[in-house]
Amino acid sequence: MSKLENRTYDELALGDKAEVTHRVSERDLILFAEVSGDVNPVHLDEEFAAATPFKGRIAHGMFSGALISAAIACELPGPGTIYIGQEMSFLRPVRLGDEIRIELEVIEKLPKNRARIATRVFNQDGKQVVDGVATVMVPTEKASIERPRLPEVKIG
Repeated sequence: MSKLENRTYDELALGDKAEVTHRVSERDLILFAEVSGDVNPVHLDEEFAAATPFKGRIAHGMFSGALISAAIACELPGPGTIYIGQEMSFLRPVRLGDEIRIELEVIEKLPKNRARIATRVFNQDGKQVVDGVATVMVPTEKASIERPRLPEVKIG
């Protein structure tokens, strides 16, 4: 297992960056649909999705949002960070099999241990699919934890 360590408000600097990659799978879409209740057929039904402007299934937009949240919680600033808000624009669809890269960059430190973080997501072709800014409450105390091992979830 790996350790997750945060950066405190005092350690955080403008321009600090982190990135995480994730390959979007069928399993991701099914689990996200189950957890969120979003069963829009554009995400789950190939025949339906083929007749849309996307010409095939796409990932839920908020799946990208969830990956941004995970990157903030686990990478920058890391454990103990609390979300205050998120602005997000979906620029292109994310498709099954896409390898997406979540990029975070500290763009502003605010009073009361808060920070604004640019949240950008790119596909494997380097095309930006999501653009946004998160406002977070940054921890004031150091935290270092073992990455929890989650139970396996079976589908079907």
